Amino acid sequence: MTALTLKAAGLLDVDAGEIVRPGILRIEGDRIVGVGGPVTGEIVDLGDLVLLPGLLDMEVNLLMGGRGETGLSSSVKDDPALRVLRAVGNARRTLRAGFTTVRNLGLFVKTGGYLLDVALGKAIDQGWIEGPRIVPAGHAITPTGGHLDPTMFAAFAPDVLKLTVEEGLANGVDEVRKAVRYQIKHGAQLIKICVSGGVMSLTGAPGAQHYSDEELRAIVDEAHRRGLKVAAHTHGADAVKHAVAAGIDCIEHGFLIDDEAIDLMVENGTWLVPTTRLADAMDVSKAEPELQAKAALMFPKARTSVLAAYKAGVKIAVGTDAPAIPHGRNADELVALVERGLPAVDVLRAATIRGAELIGVEDRGRLAEGLLADVIGIPGDPIEDITHTRDVRFVMKGGKIHVQK
Repeated sequence: MTALTLKAAGLLDVDAGEIVRPGILRIEGDRIVGVGGPVTGEIVDLGDLVLLPGLLDMEVNLLMGGRGETGLSSSVKDDPALRVLRAVGNARRTLRAGFTTVRNLGLFVKTGGYLLDVALGKAIDQGWIEGPRIVPAGHAITPTGGHLDPTMFAAFAPDVLKLTVEEGLANGVDEVRKAVRYQIKHGAQLIKICVSGGVMSLTGAPGAQHYSDEELRAIVDEAHRRGLKVAAHTHGADAVKHAVAAGIDCIEHGFLIDDEAIDLMVENGTWLVPTTRLADAMDVSKAEPELQAKAALMFPKARTSVLAAYKAGVKIAVGTDAPAIPHGRNADELVALVERGLPAVDVLRAATIRGAELIGVEDRGRLAEGLLADVIGIPGDPIEDITHTRDVRFVMKGGKIHVQK
């Protein structure tokens, strides 16, 4: 087993919230075996770089966006094979941007029931292609006419793009239970559902609750009995409250949360993945007037709700909703969180140890002996200037170097 020593100007101690200088890491196989001297084995001299744990993005969809994506027409034109091939590039860009683990939160396109993110993750794990470690959700589960019903992103005729329960379109307690069981059977490691409306779908009020309380409880029951967590696309404050009461583990977005919803999240230990950068980055200028009106209402609130949640003590993990942020630009979310008023050190924790806690793993998220050798290098102190995370010059995943500039 080859031993490597990474030698850099410094490394981030995530727990202490400080840069340790110099930065010395000893690597054997896919693990960190030592922090600090002595320097042994083959030396990789990284000069003035500062080492960080590989970053974690808790909301991406690698099967959407990227080169060759044609927007809504892709929903009816692209077959599963093409989606996976496009995702190869998205996965590579994400890894090379310093994000070594992601949650892929649910396709909402027709695939014939295939869980494409599960297949993509297996190919990455086998070393066939470059990409981050993937925690896949398979298909997002949504009701007919819900935000993640893909026919609601355009005025499709009733006979266009019909989906099945196996593809996540489910109504009523029996169907949602079947949908959860199907995702688990074919490799999903968490469940993604739609609880409320959204910005870019023709579903009416963005905060309206889409699944009933009974359906929500059934989804949570099925997932939790099998040891899986449930992530819920939810914007509206009332919908968040109902989701928390049903036992949902993680709220995605939460743009319209109020103080009462925030207090319930704190009380129940419910996570928030705020995806706040998309409020600045998403171009809605060519969207339908209804969608532009919703964006004008929601985006200003998205810029303030995350700080209120942070101050109240809600557990926060970084997520981008890429391709809402282009794949490979994931660090823009860290910059946006600091711009919203969160301390840089806590944003870095949200992108490392908090993400690891959310997915229930202890083998990543910090630079420590015995953990996976997922390491990135940036050209300066991110506590002083979080924008350094946009300039990743070294990426190691599982002891293998993918980027060295």
